[in-house]
Amino acid sequence: MKYLLTITLAFFASVVPAQNLDDLANRHAFQSLDEFRELLSIPCDAHFPEDIEKNVQWCETAFTKRGFTTKRLETATVPLLLAERKTSRPNAKTVLAYLQIDGQPVDPQFWFQESPWIPVLKKEVEGEGWVEIPWDNLRKGINPDWRIFARGASDAKGPAVAFLAALDAMKTLGEEPPYHLKVIMDFEEELGSPHLPKAVEEFRKDLAADVLVIFDGPRHVSNQPTLSFGARGIADVTLTVYGPTFPQHSGHYGNYCPNPALRLSQLLAGMKDEQGRVTIPGFYDGIFMDEKTRTTLAQVPDDENFIKTKLGIARPDAVAPNLQEALQYPSLNIRGMSSGWVGEAARTIIPSTATAEIDIRLVLESDPERLIGLIRKYVEDQGYTILDHAPDSRERVQFDKICRFDYSVSYRAFRTELDSPAGLWLSRAMVKAFGSEPVKIRTAGGSIPISPFVNTLGIPAVAVPTVNPDNNQHSPNENIRLGNYVDAVKTVVAILREGF
Repeated sequence: MKYLLTITLAFFASVVPAQNLDDLANRHAFQSLDEFRELLSIPCDAHFPEDIEKNVQWCETAFTKRGFTTKRLETATVPLLLAERKTSRPNAKTVLAYLQIDGQPVDPQFWFQESPWIPVLKKEVEGEGWVEIPWDNLRKGINPDWRIFARGASDAKGPAVAFLAALDAMKTLGEEPPYHLKVIMDFEEELGSPHLPKAVEEFRKDLAADVLVIFDGPRHVSNQPTLSFGARGIADVTLTVYGPTFPQHSGHYGNYCPNPALRLSQLLAGMKDEQGRVTIPGFYDGIFMDEKTRTTLAQVPDDENFIKTKLGIARPDAVAPNLQEALQYPSLNIRGMSSGWVGEAARTIIPSTATAEIDIRLVLESDPERLIGLIRKYVEDQGYTILDHAPDSRERVQFDKICRFDYSVSYRAFRTELDSPAGLWLSRAMVKAFGSEPVKIRTAGGSIPISPFVNTLGIPAVAVPTVNPDNNQHSPNENIRLGNYVDAVKTVVAILREGF
């Protein structure tokens, strides 16, 4: 009889109605807001290790009080933090969850509040935009359209605290996940996680798992529940073209002294055609999309007219016929240029140098070293002598065209098949939570440092983005919509309850 009662209770616990799951998520999202506010109030720019240490300590406390053991995985700078809690179920698999805790640097002058590190509550008022309201308004309950503004609110402390709230909700249900649960917290993601690959190799036994779930990133632009099965990697190149040793008077030496800004502009302009396609031979080699892939991409509910209006552009680049297909190709982006002076500081000179910063978004089929080699060869083919240092006086008079070429590879792309066991597991959970299939993104545009886990641990990875797509991540006035925060709690609860 006791055995039968146990089975009966377990059955009823496993079929919590969707409405009750909504109530559960609302209640625990509400109860977690003070904790969320507390974490957001701790600065998390990884350029300041003393602040990161406070975040590490906060996370250690938060997970320990929820029954996890924690371990610092030390690196050359700040540690990764691993939290682990085992299930009592025999022969259970292991799920590794990835959380990002650090945030982008801030420039307070562009934030419409006292400080990016002091979270504020705002509501949208017609004709006025986002207006701050007292935090105490939350004591009456959550309005899904209100937003919390602070650095890290959506990228990615919001998902982290939603994860904690979901653990508390599971306790209320009297349930535990049907698998061993490990959580790895990254405190240098916005720096490109420079020490992560080595740490994953060094601590591979600690991190061993059957699947990796990444709680990071914004939902599809429609704000529908979303799963993302891949992300582009990233590499960067810095090109510096040299002119005179010192800036020269453009009246005295114009028409005589070569201008490095013009030369760099010509060099960059030759890398793409007028339709935005990279012209460097071989750059897109290896990319192939069959009809199955195109069908998968076509299922993403993109409104191209809405996207163009949102971006403020009349026509997109012609790398591919639509956004989703464009994301399947490596990209070459000029992210910044510098030479001479502009604005009120402008002066009539021939600058001494011109610099361009380039980022390359990688897809699974693209080898970063090969792509960087193609760019380097292109520069050489334009008659440049390439150096890995600033030219000395002898080199300046010896070579006509000089370009310093520096590069780095942060991490590679990853991609998991949509119909993989990991994909089917997460899809089941999302359907139970929201009543319909989630939007499934084959490759997301942004880059996250996941490939070291996939390649070193040999496990599949899927991202579960939850925050609102208009969250201003990496920008001033970053925010999280409270309706998305509640949905994040609901999403994690559903995943924690679903057997893998």
